[in-house]
Amino acid sequence: MTEKKTTLAICDLSVSVTTAAGIGALLDKVSLEVGAGEIVGLVGESGCGKSTLIKAILGVLPGNASVTGGEIFLGNENLLKFSEKELSRRIRGSRIGFIPQDPYLSLNPLFRIETQLLEIMRWHAPDARPWRRAEHRRRLLDVLRSLQIPDPEAALRRFPHEFSGGQRQRLMIAGALVCHPQIIVADEPTSALDVTTQRQILALLKERARELQTSVLFVTHDFGIVAELCESVAVMYAGQLVEAGATREVLNHPMHPYTEKLIACHPDRGGALTGIPGLVPPVAKMPSGCRFHPRCAYQRPACREQRPGATIDPINDHRVHCILYGPPTRERMSLAG
Repeated sequence: MTEKKTTLAICDLSVSVTTAAGIGALLDKVSLEVGAGEIVGLVGESGCGKSTLIKAILGVLPGNASVTGGEIFLGNENLLKFSEKELSRRIRGSRIGFIPQDPYLSLNPLFRIETQLLEIMRWHAPDARPWRRAEHRRRLLDVLRSLQIPDPEAALRRFPHEFSGGQRQRLMIAGALVCHPQIIVADEPTSALDVTTQRQILALLKERARELQTSVLFVTHDFGIVAELCESVAVMYAGQLVEAGATREVLNHPMHPYTEKLIACHPDRGGALTGIPGLVPPVAKMPSGCRFHPRCAYQRPACREQRPGATIDPINDHRVHCILYGPPTRERMSLAG
């Protein structure tokens, strides 16, 4: 069996933030891998640390936040060793593409589409030195055609306000793909779109990523999107990774109580809609041990004392951080005591 080649590897990453209420841990020893050409979903409620993880990968954490432990590898290079200038010139836009959440706020309304997308290629395309505008423009037109932008020549001459939300998001995908990055980080890029447009965008992103063999880290709160798009999924809660594995395995056999509750909340799962009691804790008041234990129906005294290690089921490509499991099994341990 050939060893899986990894594009992005996050190893025990911790991020802390200083607020008026004190110092809090936004991320607590998060480990995650995205294989070459793989689409991985990152799922969790708002406030669970998904956006913080994206910012850490891109090197754009706010001034009051800092990495306090761990490593982030793109290929065999540790991104945390790079200077801001190196990240800006060598990594962001060139080796890591980014699709933002809101297509209505992500394009400058004062400049034509051609100006904005060619500027990305000018600075980040692998062959951007020397600058070959005509050649890069032809390549950009090819990408726009592949994303089904009507009349790409005319589209380049238009301003952002002349496009619908779905078309704008296709333009953002074009900006992320046009420099052929190793990986694309997508931050809930379909949340502002209607369901029909959302499905079209997801299909196009999946098709283009497969065609170019580009890896994707897709951040979302929607397990329906994960089921449709992603080969693997990782579930985050309050800055901790609680479960990860092949998408079908996690959806059909969720192991962590938080994953169970998230899936049960999705309307596509059938039955009466349920909720998760309580709220995600504020960053300066995170509970000890497993951070989900105040909301967990299965909690034990030990859950409040220490963070559980990973139980790994290699046969089913499944990993869970929960004291209720012993190595390696899907069956919960007895809740007695």
